[in-house]
Amino acid sequence: MKLSCSLLLLISLLIPQLTLAGEKDVYEFSWLDPDKEVYVLQNRKFRKANNLHVNVGYGLTTSGAFVDSTTIQARGGYFFTEDWGFEVMYSKNSGEENDTFKSVVATVGGSGTTPFRRIVQSYYGVMGLWSPFYTKINTFNKIAYMDWIFGLGYGQLTEQNNKTRFDNLGTINDNQMTEESHSGILWTAAMKFYLDQTWSIRADFTGMYYSATEPKLNKSSMVNHYDATLSLGFGF
Repeated sequence: MKLSCSLLLLISLLIPQLTLAGEKDVYEFSWLDPDKEVYVLQNRKFRKANNLHVNVGYGLTTSGAFVDSTTIQARGGYFFTEDWGFEVMYSKNSGEENDTFKSVVATVGGSGTTPFRRIVQSYYGVMGLWSPFYTKINTFNKIAYMDWIFGLGYGQLTEQNNKTRFDNLGTINDNQMTEESHSGILWTAAMKFYLDQTWSIRADFTGMYYSATEPKLNKSSMVNHYDATLSLGFGF
């Protein structure tokens, strides 16, 4: 009885070790084309470690109710391992007051109401990158390889606002703009889709948190700025 229990225990310990899929293991399916291979989840077909990367993309600003803005972004970085790396980025933004802003402005008898708004001109910064998740998506007999990437770091932002319209000296028709620079927390969340080892497509949602003084107030508050971009990447 003791021998049987010991034998069962030994088998139960050995089976997981024998069936554990290694990174080089390959599954073969008869219904796939003969020249296709399906790698197990542990395998990373495309590598990031010890590789430089650059990305150039275009996107839209998703924050700011009274402004419509677009952005052109450039990024460059390096991964020390498959999970950890760093990145520097620059974003050139352009925006204008939208229909919501214009609808709030009421011009009756030469007077009206103007909402306060900020238009971001540019920002740049450096972030540490963490890429803990590697995903494979099988659609229509095609396998897409994707990395999740998260970044956190320091950024510098330049913006224009219509603060002077709200101080004691400004008037409702005062078109003078105030330009300000702020430093703050820069972060990003990204999905990187591999086309091959060299080329990729990356979707980023980037945020900037900074402290700025509100009009007619002597105290600062936290302000946020968000951009959603799609970029083409090159790795080497």
